[in-house]
Amino acid sequence: MSQRIDFYKASPDAIKAMMGLEQRVTKSGLDKSLVDLVRLRASQINGCAYCMDMHTADARKAGENDKEACGHMGSTVLEYVVMFLPI
Repeated sequence: MSQRIDFYKASPDAIKAMMGLEQRVTKSGLDKSLVDLVRLRASQINGCAYCMDMHTADARKAGENDKEACGHMGSTVLEYVVMFLPI
């Protein structure tokens, strides 16, 4: 297994931008569970299993049930299946 990229060293400007975004979202007044579900959906779109796991756990801690936290994955799987079906 190859070693993971250290994002802080590889792209400090990108990390700085992400941290700025995180601060804005935190101060936005949006419901925490909504923010967690948006993060989860972004992770699904990006196909990052690590992030999906992390944001699913965060959504559960914020009070979301499994249906809400994981229920959106079906549409992502369907999108990939449709994309690769021979027509």
